[in-house]
Amino acid sequence: MIGRRTTFCSSKVAILYKAPGQTRGKIIVSNSAGAWVDGAVALTTRAGQSFGVTLEHVIGDNAAIKFLAYNNVPPGMPKVKTKSNSKGLIILQTTPGTDAASWIVHTVPGFPAAKTGYSWPVAENANGHLLICLTIPESQINAIAASLLRAEPLVHYNDIPETETAGMEYFKKLADGQFATVPPYTSRQSIKTKGAPEVTVNVYSKLAASRYGDCRVLQRNIRLIKSPARVGDHDTNLDADLTNWAVSDPGNIFCHIDRPYAKNQTVESAMAVCIDQADIFARFNDIAAQVENCPQ
Repeated sequence: MIGRRTTFCSSKVAILYKAPGQTRGKIIVSNSAGAWVDGAVALTTRAGQSFGVTLEHVIGDNAAIKFLAYNNVPPGMPKVKTKSNSKGLIILQTTPGTDAASWIVHTVPGFPAAKTGYSWPVAENANGHLLICLTIPESQINAIAASLLRAEPLVHYNDIPETETAGMEYFKKLADGQFATVPPYTSRQSIKTKGAPEVTVNVYSKLAASRYGDCRVLQRNIRLIKSPARVGDHDTNLDADLTNWAVSDPGNIFCHIDRPYAKNQTVESAMAVCIDQADIFARFNDIAAQVENCPQ
């Protein structure tokens, strides 16, 4: 999803959904989201596999590609305690005169390991996973960092030079682990993907101290998915599915949430990435064989 010498995803928004028990994912991109497309090869294989290409310069060396990685289960450190459940990467290209960056959010523990080669955790084949790649201008990185500060992620790798993020106050705090300790405890940031037409992505986050947690997004009612459901021709079930996502009612918004909606969320940090794109919404709305109201 990232070109061989850039940090672009294959589209403004690219999403891979892997159902429990499957080794390959189903893929949609924002400029062609009419149907889920089969992943070319198993996620255990990097070559020819969309997110394997995306992560080429994360798992290997490229002097022009720098990134920050966060994961509540960092590679090689499975028992680290953290308040966060967030997992993702901010990647940018440092070539002079180039404005190329991407933000990846996902659900896979211990993945990817930086600069050590591609290694998909085989044990995660049993679980359902979601990986989202957003192509963004570098100017959007600070807004992403502002949201992440409220989610309190565990940053386990960062080699982005300060010269690339000069003036980005929130990114510096994120890189240094300076999380907010005073109000406001919640954050709502709006970012745009790179290129026309832009896709709007709203990012909601909260500190554990906020004691706030519900399903209201832009004054729409959020419907949560119940088992059973199908992703194309792949069956999924909530017991083995580590993804937490929702669709809005009325439609057009799809949200990836890094924690399940539950009462204990009010005392935990959390983040939701909400994509406002009708075709992406439609594909996830199709999956919803059954829905339920958000617990109050």
